[in-house]
Amino acid sequence: MTPPRERRRRGADGLPAAPRFDLPRRGSVRRAQMITTYGVGSLVAVDNESFIVSGIDKAHHSWQLDEAPIIHEHRLARVLGVRHFRLPPASDDGSKDGVRVRRFPLWHSCPQCRSLQHVKGFNPPPGKNICTKCDDEPLVPSRFVVACEDGHLDDFPYWKWLHRGNREEGATGHCGGQMSLAFSGRSASLRSIVVSCTCGVPAVSMEGAFRRSALGDLKVRCEGKRPWLEGAPAEFCSKSPRTLQRGSSAVWQPVLKSALSIPPWSDGLADKLAEHWEDLRGYSSRMEIEIYLKGAFRGDDSVSVDAVMDLLAAEQEEDPTPEGGADVGAANRHQALRRQEYEQLSAGNALRDKGREEQFVCEPPVSDISVLSPYGVDRTMLVKRLREVRALKAFTRIADPETSSEGHEAALSLSPTDWLPAMEVHGEGVFVRLDEHRLDNWAESVAVAARVERMRANHDRLLRERATDPAEVPPSPATPRMVLLHTLAHALINEWSLEAGYPAGALRERLYTDDTMAGFLVYTATSDSAGSLGGVVAQGEPTRLAKALHSALQRATWCSADPLCIETRSSGAGGTNLAACHACAMLPETSCEYNNILLDRALLIGTPDDRQVGFFAHVLE
Repeated sequence: MTPPRERRRRGADGLPAAPRFDLPRRGSVRRAQMITTYGVGSLVAVDNESFIVSGIDKAHHSWQLDEAPIIHEHRLARVLGVRHFRLPPASDDGSKDGVRVRRFPLWHSCPQCRSLQHVKGFNPPPGKNICTKCDDEPLVPSRFVVACEDGHLDDFPYWKWLHRGNREEGATGHCGGQMSLAFSGRSASLRSIVVSCTCGVPAVSMEGAFRRSALGDLKVRCEGKRPWLEGAPAEFCSKSPRTLQRGSSAVWQPVLKSALSIPPWSDGLADKLAEHWEDLRGYSSRMEIEIYLKGAFRGDDSVSVDAVMDLLAAEQEEDPTPEGGADVGAANRHQALRRQEYEQLSAGNALRDKGREEQFVCEPPVSDISVLSPYGVDRTMLVKRLREVRALKAFTRIADPETSSEGHEAALSLSPTDWLPAMEVHGEGVFVRLDEHRLDNWAESVAVAARVERMRANHDRLLRERATDPAEVPPSPATPRMVLLHTLAHALINEWSLEAGYPAGALRERLYTDDTMAGFLVYTATSDSAGSLGGVVAQGEPTRLAKALHSALQRATWCSADPLCIETRSSGAGGTNLAACHACAMLPETSCEYNNILLDRALLIGTPDDRQVGFFAHVLE
């Protein structure tokens, strides 16, 4: 994040345009970063200052529609329980009001007088962060914060850390001294950061502050604070707080949910009906719907009764929770979304049958796909046009979203809202589906099942350790089919990044794996020059795809970390990988749905001792 350059805001009449709210501007980030990097609850560094992004409780007042337009994605909105999504406001020369932030952490130090205290103790003037005793020396925010796995965040307890074991039994209150923070400069370790106090207690370094039990040993408990939510009361929390670096990725990780726009929701009609769904669901007859549409869309012939009735019927059919039935759970609702996408990707949706507004165009290749038969590819589809909406549902701290239960998720607002921040990506991709019969025969191998069971057991253990409620631990998705497709998608993305000129970070995987699905989609994940230019679709032509698959498998047979990589019995976070490392199978984490876990290239090409473990071993022979 960089501070904005000096500029004058101008309105439509050419005169300077004042912001709607007279608040100081501190910096700017890209819209996509407000979903993936600097979302609600994250810490943002601007020059010598640090801020936390505020919640969305009052965002509907400051996010103007011309700068933060509404995004509609009917299927995803129903699953997440909201009406629509909002694109975060832009930050350019014509922008007015942006995203609200609050100063955090509140403990600062002065590099000149070395004083360490709450920022109010320095008595800075409004809007500035300086030490008034040291000729306006800029203050330095605390490098350390404390957080817990339930998402709470607080300042590091410097006073308790320094005065541990140096107080008389039964003494209460602070010592009344002035703390200071000094850097010895002897090394770059935490031992060089020394905290002292004028009350005379021995100085203490920050060494050991990052131990898991460091704060618990001092009887420091989580205060349940949520500084990103204005006026939020402290919650009771039984979790042990952990010390983190202010800029660590463990301080904030987004919980993103996404969906592709697929028929019948991809032609733009559903967007026109966005404000009328609640009324339309109340009608059961064609005549009632026709009368309503004539009143709501007077003079607009593009909204036909038949099309609306088809959408209502599709919504009823797609609803994973039948009327009068029990809620099937968040995981099943999202899996239902994937299953609908899988069916549409397999069936296709030709451009010649649709209009210009169609956001999903998926066609089979013109040439014969029999060249892909040795690789077990049952179908390949060229997705020439797609739209994906990614919504920020919540966020986590310390624990990864993919390895935790939903009990760890911290809310974006103090009270429920009918919208969530989101972004949309338009691009292209290639869908590959493998032969399920051949997959099932291969998965029956004892050696294959043993390798996957090892990963699944480690992943299950990791989930149990990080679960809030042991009774609601989500099962690991690791199966032979899932691990194979996941690793194959990584191998193909790496191959295209080398041969087709696409950076690996510009491509993304989307897996479709369960007992009824066996495919994956590789598509562009950016809207810049690496976006929808036809290059990815060109890679999906059968002859070219066969060459790419063969080359990717050949590359997978060797890793610079071999033989350690191919022979390892456990790797990755918590032992959730086998033969996979950054030199062979891993991708930038923005490209992977599972944060680079549940990977094993041995399932592609086999091991030195047993080639038949590899699904594609016969091709390489």
